[in-house]
Amino acid sequence: MNRKVTVVGSGNVGATAARSIADKELADVVILDILEGVPQGKGLDMLEACPVEGSDARVLGTNDYADTADSDIVVITAGLARKPGMSRDDLLAKNHAIMKAVTEQVIKYSPDCVIMPVTNPLDAMAQVVYRVSGFPRERIIGMAGVLDSARMRAFIAQALNVSVENTHAFVLGGHGDTMVPLPRYSTVAGIPITELLDAEQVEAIVRRTAHGGAEIVKLLGTGSAYYAPGSAVVEMVEAVLKDKKKILPCSVFLQGEYGVHDLFVGVPCKLGGNGLEEIIEITLTPDEDVALKKSAEAVRELVEIINV
Repeated sequence: MNRKVTVVGSGNVGATAARSIADKELADVVILDILEGVPQGKGLDMLEACPVEGSDARVLGTNDYADTADSDIVVITAGLARKPGMSRDDLLAKNHAIMKAVTEQVIKYSPDCVIMPVTNPLDAMAQVVYRVSGFPRERIIGMAGVLDSARMRAFIAQALNVSVENTHAFVLGGHGDTMVPLPRYSTVAGIPITELLDAEQVEAIVRRTAHGGAEIVKLLGTGSAYYAPGSAVVEMVEAVLKDKKKILPCSVFLQGEYGVHDLFVGVPCKLGGNGLEEIIEITLTPDEDVALKKSAEAVRELVEIINV
């Protein structure tokens, strides 16, 4: 029997992720949305692309959660997207209500699934899913760090004119302006970028990474990023479905790791068939530790507002 992945939300991020999962033949895909006809139309379009891509994945668009039953992974992209001038925090109350309603339906039909929230503000929304679902923390994994690291890797490759395949980037903290890119752990073919770029260039990359989403929102005028977010969540889906034991930066529920308690914050994680299989702890400098704690507190302020 094929594996099954449900994507809740048929907007740009959800559709991009669903198409990639089907193209890679990772699983059968269900796309769910409250909009009548939209997930059905997009799902049929993707299904008809599968012969061209050489994929036998089955794709179904639906408005009925019953069609999502027994999913192995559920990706939640549903929610309002940022508009120009809107911070992630502005989305808090509306997306809180959406996430709560979605999670209640997801766990009803797929009680054994791994849930990957993508909706912003990411860390707070992952905490909503965790509290509502009652799932162990291993099965709630927020998509943020993979995206942030991908942006940093792209900027490093541009700055040094090297292949992105040679680049690795390390980003901790909440998904937002307080994220903590770590240049000394970010490398090109194993060489720290601090040895390849001067301090001003490194700082420019760190700053651009932290504001990567806002840069795209400003350029688009309406809407927000979706190609990179879609690809990022698919990397996580693949790591779990293939039990890859892959180390990826994800937002997970910390219970003392890095000195942070009872809060979703981005850290390096090993992802495998059971979901979150290990949190990788590294030694931080005093300045990095302060920055991470500041980022965690920014997340904590949000979760306290919505009381999760």
